[in-house]
Amino acid sequence: MDKYLDVIIIGGGPTGLNCGIEAVRRKMNYLIIEKGSLVNSIFHYPTNMTFFSTSERLEIGDVPFVSHGDKPTRREALEYYRRVKSSWNLNVNTYEIVFEITGADSGFLVRTNKHNYSCKNVIIATGYYDNPNLLNVPGEELPKVKHFFDEPHPYAYHKVIVVGAGNSAVDVALELFRKGAEVTMVVRELNLKESIKYWVKPDIENRIKEGSVKAFFNSKITEIREEDADLITPIGKLTIKNDFVFAMTGYHPDFSFMQKNGISLLGNDETLQPEFDPNTFETNRKGIFVAGVVCGGMDTGKWFIENSIAHAKTIFDCIEKNR
Repeated sequence: MDKYLDVIIIGGGPTGLNCGIEAVRRKMNYLIIEKGSLVNSIFHYPTNMTFFSTSERLEIGDVPFVSHGDKPTRREALEYYRRVKSSWNLNVNTYEIVFEITGADSGFLVRTNKHNYSCKNVIIATGYYDNPNLLNVPGEELPKVKHFFDEPHPYAYHKVIVVGAGNSAVDVALELFRKGAEVTMVVRELNLKESIKYWVKPDIENRIKEGSVKAFFNSKITEIREEDADLITPIGKLTIKNDFVFAMTGYHPDFSFMQKNGISLLGNDETLQPEFDPNTFETNRKGIFVAGVVCGGMDTGKWFIENSIAHAKTIFDCIEKNR
């Protein structure tokens, strides 16, 4: 694509696709660039994952999302967003990595591993799922430590530690338990999070109560070794035998990418987020916008597909006004 573009959208998830749809509606020249597959984050969700939301709340671009149950599955979501891409004939380059955004509001040069593109505006809609929050303990680099969960079968009949207090940790613990793994949960907080899916919470609470899933609350891992791991718990230091560790401790946006490209970050390590105008989603770097869950920074529970759908219209209202 040699022509000058109105906007380049970095990220091919639901928010990025929705921004592409808004560009089509306003007859703007655009390109969506995604470093992985289409809706790459959803593709890397656990194989058996079910969404918290109902299908109609995940719809974009007036394309109906029909699922077999009240809550759509990962597989249904992948099929749906492929259909959105096809229905709107969206311009998406997958498996292309953006390295750098140079220039100013008069025009940007976006450099990737494949091409250079010239454009008037840039929207960063890269999400956060690729960047896990690390435990920062000795042994975390061992192959037995996983920050992403695919499916339970490879870990059946093994001793597994699951770290975390949220939906991901609970889902992993239950799936592993049901496939015969010996599961121990390590929870930093005093209790599981209140945001646990309502149809799952009684299940995990009952498994913990009966002892089929062990749980240490107000506890943390301090070191991981090939055959065991050390914990600090309210009853003191414990060493437990263990084959795999799933650190389901959450994820964060690619802050280094934003910093490298001149976007200021506000807050401390626990509240960090990109600087942007909440009325337009334009960052401190004029002509560059953020959209979707990336706006929340470390607060990854603030924005999600359902409540960030409106970001695209707000951003393009600003872009259109400045054309």
